[in-house]
Amino acid sequence: MKDKGKTLSERKREDIVGAAKRAFQTYGVQGTSMDKLAEMAEVSKRTVYNHFATKEDLVLHLMRELWDQSMVQVDVAYQPDEPLGPQLNQLVAAEIELVSGSEFLGLARVATGYFLYQPEKLRNEIEKLVAAETAMHRWMKSAVNDGRLKPMDVSLAVKQLHNLVKGSCYWPQLMGFEPECSSAEKKRLADESVAMFLDHYQNQP
Repeated sequence: MKDKGKTLSERKREDIVGAAKRAFQTYGVQGTSMDKLAEMAEVSKRTVYNHFATKEDLVLHLMRELWDQSMVQVDVAYQPDEPLGPQLNQLVAAEIELVSGSEFLGLARVATGYFLYQPEKLRNEIEKLVAAETAMHRWMKSAVNDGRLKPMDVSLAVKQLHNLVKGSCYWPQLMGFEPECSSAEKKRLADESVAMFLDHYQNQP
């Protein structure tokens, strides 16, 4: 049932986004036309363009939505009486699942190609993603305030962890150099990344 509190325009936008998710999974991003999106969303093509000027804009919207669900809204709070390793591992594993997933990679390939000759716009879009405080930011701040992690530049520390993850299970797959990571490879990457991070930043009792 549609939310009665939303405007018709908001409901149509949700219909378009939902149709895009289904279409991209069925036909792939490249194989999905704006005509197909309009048909599946049961709206006019003009309505689609009123909400998303290009298919790439829709791709970016879905990427931001996935990032928000997996990295910002994820329900992992700092536990002062629990070991740090398993807590941080849960957050790192969530990021690995996101960036190494076929859905995110498929969207990222389209976005990367779209921005290849528009570096300024690419930088702006990346800044929008990283501007939001993620669950990992919040967790690290709490651990630092609790004295269990050393004083640090939290944004830099989060970026360092991102780079460890993406260097193994995102960039090589995005460029087609390596196949998608297996479950065992993802687990090993999470375990080793957390171990390296805590070896550097954890305060010793």
